[in-house]
Amino acid sequence: MHLSAQEAPTTTLHVDVHLVNVFVNVTDANGAIVGGLTRNDFALTEDGRPQQIAVFERQSAVPLNLTLAIDTSGSVRKDMTEEAEAAHRFARALLRPQDQMSVLQFATNVTELVPFTNKIDQIDHGLSRLKGDWATALYDAIWLGSESLGKKQGRKILILVSDGDDTAKSTTYDQAVEQALRNEVMIYSLIDVPIEASAGRDTGGEHALIALAEQTGGKSFYIGEGGLDKAFSRVSDDLRTQYLLGYYPHNQAPGVSFHRISVTIPRAAEGAFQISNRTGYYTDSPAKSK
Repeated sequence: MHLSAQEAPTTTLHVDVHLVNVFVNVTDANGAIVGGLTRNDFALTEDGRPQQIAVFERQSAVPLNLTLAIDTSGSVRKDMTEEAEAAHRFARALLRPQDQMSVLQFATNVTELVPFTNKIDQIDHGLSRLKGDWATALYDAIWLGSESLGKKQGRKILILVSDGDDTAKSTTYDQAVEQALRNEVMIYSLIDVPIEASAGRDTGGEHALIALAEQTGGKSFYIGEGGLDKAFSRVSDDLRTQYLLGYYPHNQAPGVSFHRISVTIPRAAEGAFQISNRTGYYTDSPAKSK
């Protein structure tokens, strides 16, 4: 039997294109948070190719999943009781019914003190168990924290309280960044050093914490005057005022495993705004679990 071209069966190809969510913070030249922007204010590209913004939200209601990772190593001199109290106030002020928080401590090893919960009493109990040690497994904490956050739905935030000095040498900086990006985790670094960018001091650890935040779309703050409460307050303000831009990748660059995302505000004068968002995402197979 011969079928005409019109009668011949056809094959339909389905391309599975996933929505890519990009959480964005915008500040002005003085560091003040910029609210009130609209979808039309933003332009977004992937690998330099313009994308259409399909989803836009201000002050996103998307659930927050936060992991607070606290450095309890000997390189960081701190009052753990004061730290626990500041974390308690932060959790009470920020967490909504749909949000969850976990707590890690890291020194020689990484220990989960509180699994994800929105119950303040459980968070307080875990914070009361902070215990010091000597080495600093910073990048292990980022790896493990990101892996755990990657199993959650919604916004994924890793808050690091540290001086940035990694002495465990198990996970590398590059591996930690990749794990965070693969799991869509934003890192907020609260840098605990005696003096901001002190002249003559090895600032490698601080620079790593700053770069980790920049690459994942988070922010970095020094714990200086005002202490941890002020630093937590700045994180809270940032998380409450994030824009959500979502797009379905169009005209995607072939043969690329890491796709770079750029967000701009075309109407703004150069230097008028500082925009924070993750640098991109992976589409190949994830790195092997540690």
